Amino acid sequence: MAVTAEKEHVEDIENMPSGTIIETEKDLVRGRVLIPHPTQDPNDPLNWTSLEKYSTYITVCFFTFLATVNASNFTVAIGPVSKEFKESSTRTGYLVCFNTLWLGLGNIIWVSLMRVVGKRPVYLISLLIFVAANIWSRETHAYGSLLASRMVSAFAASAADATVPSLVADLFFVHERGHCMMLFHFALSCGFFLGPLISAYITQEAGWRWSCGFLAVAGGVTFLVGFFTIRETNYPRPKADINLPTSTYPAKKNFISWLSVTNGYDKEGSFFGTLWRIIYLFAYPPIIWTGLTVGSFVGWNIVVQLTSSRTFTTKPYGWTIGDLGLLSIAGWIGAVFAFFIGGKLIDIIATRLTRRNNGRREPEFRLPAIIFPAVIGPIGVLIFGLCIVHKTSWVGAAFGYGMQGFGLTAVANIVITFAVDGYKPLAAEALVVVFVLRNSIGTILALFTVNWQKASGVQNTFGEMVSIQYFFLLMTIPMFYYGKQIRTWTSKFGPMKQLSLEN
Repeated sequence: MAVTAEKEHVEDIENMPSGTIIETEKDLVRGRVLIPHPTQDPNDPLNWTSLEKYSTYITVCFFTFLATVNASNFTVAIGPVSKEFKESSTRTGYLVCFNTLWLGLGNIIWVSLMRVVGKRPVYLISLLIFVAANIWSRETHAYGSLLASRMVSAFAASAADATVPSLVADLFFVHERGHCMMLFHFALSCGFFLGPLISAYITQEAGWRWSCGFLAVAGGVTFLVGFFTIRETNYPRPKADINLPTSTYPAKKNFISWLSVTNGYDKEGSFFGTLWRIIYLFAYPPIIWTGLTVGSFVGWNIVVQLTSSRTFTTKPYGWTIGDLGLLSIAGWIGAVFAFFIGGKLIDIIATRLTRRNNGRREPEFRLPAIIFPAVIGPIGVLIFGLCIVHKTSWVGAAFGYGMQGFGLTAVANIVITFAVDGYKPLAAEALVVVFVLRNSIGTILALFTVNWQKASGVQNTFGEMVSIQYFFLLMTIPMFYYGKQIRTWTSKFGPMKQLSLEN
């Protein structure tokens, strides 16, 4: 059967919404379908060598790892910080809550700025702010100042959040995106799960201030490395003519040229126009569903961490802060197991469904891979809650936490890759909406988990959490069968309609 190629022309928009791709023989390059089809320009990011692509991408993913380590930095240090500043554990918990909130809200500013100045300056500037904010956290001796520094560090860290899926779309072909997005989500999960472990042992051995010092040093090293490895990936692909020969393009830039911070400047880019698009995307159901689904997993992870901190440091367990950090290894192991299920597998499934669909690729073809983590993740949350309530061996709780880690990492990558495929021209803006919802849920849970557990009981709380997760996961079924119709509808208003008129 002949392999088919992408045709995303304005005249077809009624029948083929954004995200639907028709693969044809024109897109065969060395026997492989490459979508989007690369130009003959040697400076086109799709034509970069693997070293050039991955040196940029992995450096940014390490920044993402530091961003989530920063977010979970104080989950295991609430006791020592409360004691030093003579604040209640609830008020000290604000150091986690408002950091989580700004890790989401900061995306709005950075993505809007990225559309004007490019990605490279955004990453470099935010890394410098991240370093300065963590030095501030380490040196301050007032609670209000510490809280402010935590919010600033989260704002800086958010630059390595919603911008990254757009980076993936710039660098990699459609058939590679599931696997490459998994690297991003693995970095996020490593921060969520290994962050408490790192912070716990630093806090136990050197004091909580040095956990901020560690982040400042790590951020500084990342800036130095990134100055030489992070290349600008903004490229005017909608205007590019793939039929032009190589000789019509400028010569391949040398290493010094890539160090410029003005390569990605777009004189037609609009900061406030991007803000408008972000606000409008809150009316797009697939994006809202993605945000709520990811938020339920990330939010429950915060509940698990905060519940662990209160439970395992008291009788009958009596763990040290370092012991508490070790529990997070279970979640990290789950994330490792998710690497294939939530990454390469979704590319394989999507490719096979595309062949069965006569070469027509739909973003919804990513969704069947959600079956495994949708079953395992919520059950892990329930197992953890039951073990906590009945004060069983820590092994059961750790096993449940590992299942939750598996579910979080795999589900997040599957649904976010689906959203990126469906709204690729607005990938960064769409992910701002997703991550604002994700972190808002996390903030609310961090603020009210204790009251929720007191009102409903710990066992009932975890049961209710699982029910909410399954509600959002079951929405995958109508999204799979009716997602295309929904995308067709969303193409008729808001930023997607505007883009179709411009192109």
